[in-house]
Amino acid sequence: MSTYSVRSGDTLSGIASRYNTTTGALAKANNISNPNLIRAGQKLTVPGGSTKAGATAAAPRASGGTYTVKSGDTLSGIAQRHGTTTSALAKANNISNPNHIKVGQKLTIPGSSGPKAPAPAPSKPTQQYTVKSGDTLSGIASRFGTTTGALAKANNISNPNHIKVGQKLTIPGGDNFEPKPPSGGGGSGPVTGPAPAPAPGGGKGSVSVQQLRQIMPNLSQAKAEQYLPHLNRAMAEAGINTPMRKAAFLAQLAHESGQFRYMEEIASGAAYEGRKDLGNTQPGDGVRFKGRGPIQLTGRANYRAAGKALGIDLENNPKRAADPDVGFRTAAWFWNSRNLNTYADAGNFREVTRRINGGYNGLADREAYYRRALNVLR
Repeated sequence: MSTYSVRSGDTLSGIASRYNTTTGALAKANNISNPNLIRAGQKLTVPGGSTKAGATAAAPRASGGTYTVKSGDTLSGIAQRHGTTTSALAKANNISNPNHIKVGQKLTIPGSSGPKAPAPAPSKPTQQYTVKSGDTLSGIASRFGTTTGALAKANNISNPNHIKVGQKLTIPGGDNFEPKPPSGGGGSGPVTGPAPAPAPGGGKGSVSVQQLRQIMPNLSQAKAEQYLPHLNRAMAEAGINTPMRKAAFLAQLAHESGQFRYMEEIASGAAYEGRKDLGNTQPGDGVRFKGRGPIQLTGRANYRAAGKALGIDLENNPKRAADPDVGFRTAAWFWNSRNLNTYADAGNFREVTRRINGGYNGLADREAYYRRALNVLR
């Protein structure tokens, strides 16, 4: 047995994975009835107590060696776990598309002495990208393995929030990853590359714990601290990075999840059984693919589409959608799949509601959150 002190941004599933145990075993050993509710500073008893790849309880370190990809892994998650970068990990394993890794694949982990962010070779050809409807500079940067700042500098863009459809962008070096096409709706779809990792409450486009609790007054300090890193990363990944976009997004999430009280639908999901419009074609699909996440992802087809876009096998691991590190990303995926940044930019909150809800149920409550969020974020 060993102990671990929970840090801001930790999830029980992530801690379990790091220590070669299961979420269920970790929850049982600590009498945790809800695996989604752990608090920063909480002391956990770890059954077994052996970390992966010689990692310490505080955090895995980059020490070289190999890693075998497991179901639900992403390249960015593996890189973060081993103290390296997605680009360095991709380069060390000749991976041209960081969204395509396979269960059982053996990865070489570059040592800590290696370069953190390899610069592109001077001989690499310059890439061009034409801005499409719904695109954001941060999303384009993520897809091409570069940064928003580098992309803005290369194209003399003074305001990263102002790019135009049809605009030709020069892509500075990056990793020459090909961007994936939109996954649905009339917009650009979600960013499909590795999620950025801004510090909680810091960085452009992020919100703070104080702001989040002002918008959602029934949200506890502990839960706000637990969820905020995942929320900020998801918003950065999806280009939800202006006061108008953040206010609309947070208002909808607040209503849909009861101020983050519910990350999984209370009902069993049996009502969705046989719903072919949701892709529920196999016995048990209704319960298996019930609503999860702060905007409830529902149905086999949506789990498959979101998982494909995010590089996570949600179809075979549907319960991962209720974990905050995944749930906020699926909410952002849903948001972008319906081109909602465009309507948020226009202040058309009513249309945002219609595209999320299919109608206007709870509109007054959603609008109350929206007004409060605008006042907090402006």
